Amino acid sequence: MNSYKERPHIAIVDSNTLAVLGLKQLLQNVLPILKIDTYNSLAELAANHHEKYAHFFVSMNLVLEHIEFFREYRKKTIVLTMSREDSSQLKEFHSMCINVPEHELVRSLLMLEQHGHSHGKNLPEMPEALRKNILSTREIEVISLIVQGYINKEIAEKLHIGLATVVTHRKNIMDKLGFKSVSALTIYAVMHGYVDINKI
Repeated sequence: MNSYKERPHIAIVDSNTLAVLGLKQLLQNVLPILKIDTYNSLAELAANHHEKYAHFFVSMNLVLEHIEFFREYRKKTIVLTMSREDSSQLKEFHSMCINVPEHELVRSLLMLEQHGHSHGKNLPEMPEALRKNILSTREIEVISLIVQGYINKEIAEKLHIGLATVVTHRKNIMDKLGFKSVSALTIYAVMHGYVDINKI
């Protein structure tokens, strides 16, 4: 059976429960097709068929503690670091700094997804509900400006519409997509090609 037809499995391995839950939520927003399992230790991961995972997101201290194990799987290991300088200790691995504002973390995950999977070509298709283009052309223009950091007044000026109209569009977009945050909008806009990742 072609493994690309199955949902890719990702493991998050970190003893910090809050960090694990936060990253799991973000990953599921970026790629809803993922099946994500979480573990507090390498022993837990190793006891659960670690070969099945496409990637491990692992805290830096665990990688350092079990360097030989993760070296064997370095192509699928993404090291979670607390500062950008930390990654210099583990040059042979992909690393991602998690001690940054949410929008930066979202951007890092999107860059990782696009770099690693050639714009999703190697991944299964998104669920139909997420693939449907349910936004109007004007709503797409608004969402693109929102995720680029423009405020309502600037959006109104750029699109030559009233401030109240922008507010209505924002509400309609959130209602249609079922989102509550700009981070979720950002993910949606990038994944659908409505905004260039380099502009966010």
